[in-house]
Amino acid sequence: MQSLEMIDNWPVPTVAAAVVRADGAVPGTRGPLAHRFPLASVTKPLVAYAALVAYEEGAVELDEPAGPEGSTVRHLLAHTSGLAFDEHRVTAPPGTRRLYSNAGFEVLGDHIAKATDIPFPEYVRQAVLEPLGMTSTVLAGSPAKDGVSTVDDLLRFAAEVQAPRLLDPRTVLAAQTVVHPGLKGVLPGYGHQNPNDWGLGFEIRATKQPHWTGASSSPATFGHFGQSGTFLWIDPVAGAACVALTDRDFGPWAAEVWPAFTDAVLAELAGR
Repeated sequence: MQSLEMIDNWPVPTVAAAVVRADGAVPGTRGPLAHRFPLASVTKPLVAYAALVAYEEGAVELDEPAGPEGSTVRHLLAHTSGLAFDEHRVTAPPGTRRLYSNAGFEVLGDHIAKATDIPFPEYVRQAVLEPLGMTSTVLAGSPAKDGVSTVDDLLRFAAEVQAPRLLDPRTVLAAQTVVHPGLKGVLPGYGHQNPNDWGLGFEIRATKQPHWTGASSSPATFGHFGQSGTFLWIDPVAGAACVALTDRDFGPWAAEVWPAFTDAVLAELAGR
């Protein structure tokens, strides 16, 4: 795909990107696909998937208590538990605001570790990474931000989300469907959004402006970006996903080049 050549001009030391279709075909790759990059918050979709495996295995229920009083596993996954961004401090009643929370994902990891009696990084490995052959991926610390992976491995994950084998497709559909619709909140790096739609561990594009995906991305697009200069989006309308990993922290450079890159990828996928 010619559009992937655009990453050669990004102001980053190292970058790799690839596209995978819903049928598992990989129409294009660029850069060192086996290079291991810190994922930052792109860790969260992997952790969410592990949480959903725990749900389907019966280890946890989505609506069981977890986190602050009145909060559940579902609240933690959807950033509506009321926990602050990076502190284990309650700032709102559960279900009333979309408060993006790294602390919430750390509480989620602890909750699943206690429920399964397995250290959470090991649970993620057993539940998601090993079955998908993601041999270069590890959770090296916080479930919110300390994943390390490669484009090769994230292609396997993106293919799985589009055509689930580890989970019931209905569970994955629920993960990409808005939880607690209509809630306002701040999308880190992009300011206040009304609404600030989120599913179970996946951010949903909907009508957000500005946004890190493209102007031509469908409202159904879901995924995550990370402060380490990483992103993964899945556009069900286009029938494809795109992964891009870099080793330069997110900043104005990313806000400038990512949307144009995504629009070029989508245009090429559509044959425009």
